[in-house]
Amino acid sequence: MWDGNLCTFGFFEFREGILQKKYEAVTLRDETMPNQARVAKVLAILLASMTIGAISLMALGHNPPSAGPFSLWTYYRLDPVQKAISSRAAQSPDRWNRIEIYYSGTKAGNIEHLALLSGLSGLEDINFHFCLCNGLGGEDGQIQPTEKWQRQWPLIPGRTWYGSSQTIRICVIADGKTTHLTDCQIKRLETLLDGLCKKFRIRPESIYYPSDWR
Repeated sequence: MWDGNLCTFGFFEFREGILQKKYEAVTLRDETMPNQARVAKVLAILLASMTIGAISLMALGHNPPSAGPFSLWTYYRLDPVQKAISSRAAQSPDRWNRIEIYYSGTKAGNIEHLALLSGLSGLEDINFHFCLCNGLGGEDGQIQPTEKWQRQWPLIPGRTWYGSSQTIRICVIADGKTTHLTDCQIKRLETLLDGLCKKFRIRPESIYYPSDWR
């Protein structure tokens, strides 16, 4: 027997179910839209921050201070330390057993400048193996091997130096008084010393620094 009341009740229940689902769908959409807008805003801020940071890093790299914040941009565009350690002449693991570091006594310079100041006739007469520049005369942290290193020649004892024939001598551009090492010089020197010690089996206690080293 047909029950009209039951049919009517079922119809209204079905309609309320559909309306409820539509309400839930609208609510979900309204909640999702602010979340999407928030995510887009965060991504835009992150992208802007990364862009500003990259521009600042590039600006610092192209204008390195003589003694200021360390610039990764400047550091990584320099030649690898291993390239500086290599030489034209064959290298024996037992060739060197001591490293000496000293200040150039100048605020700026490079191999050519130091040869000129010393009145030398040629770059091969320079009495050290490496020059570590500070950004004034050469790139900050640049390592310049000399002709003596390229040929694996010992240094010449003289009026200002009396080291052994197995000493590697590193000249750091700084006067040690008003001009000190830059952050990049320090990091490059540490890497250079580590490479030399490993290659020639030099002990850390055989590395000698200036008495006023900082």
